[in-house]
Amino acid sequence: MIRQDILKDAEFEAVTEARVDAKHRVALGRLPGMRVSSYRVYRNRVGQIILDPLVTVPAYEAWLFKNPEAMKRVKEGLEDARKGRTVKAKEDYTKYLNDEA
Repeated sequence: MIRQDILKDAEFEAVTEARVDAKHRVALGRLPGMRVSSYRVYRNRVGQIILDPLVTVPAYEAWLFKNPEAMKRVKEGLEDARKGRTVKAKEDYTKYLNDEA
C-alpha cells in the first residue's frame, strides 16, 4: 500500500507516550476529541506504526456512504440548514410525531 492511500494528512504531533504491558499490549487511553470504535493498524519496514481511527456505522445507514449522489445531497442540505436557507413546510408535521410507523 502506498503512503498516499494511508496518510490523509502528513502533519503529526506527539500526543502521549504509551508503554507496553506484561502481555506486550499498548493501551492508548482516552484521546481528546476522538470517538473511535476501532483502529486499522499499518506497519512499515522499520517497524513504525500508524493507527487509522475507524467508527462503526449502523448497517441501515451504510447505504448512504456507498451512494456518492445521496451523500452529496445530504451534505448540501446540512449546509443549507446551517446557513439558514430553509423553507417553511406547507403542513404542520408535528401531528404525526406520536403515530406508530
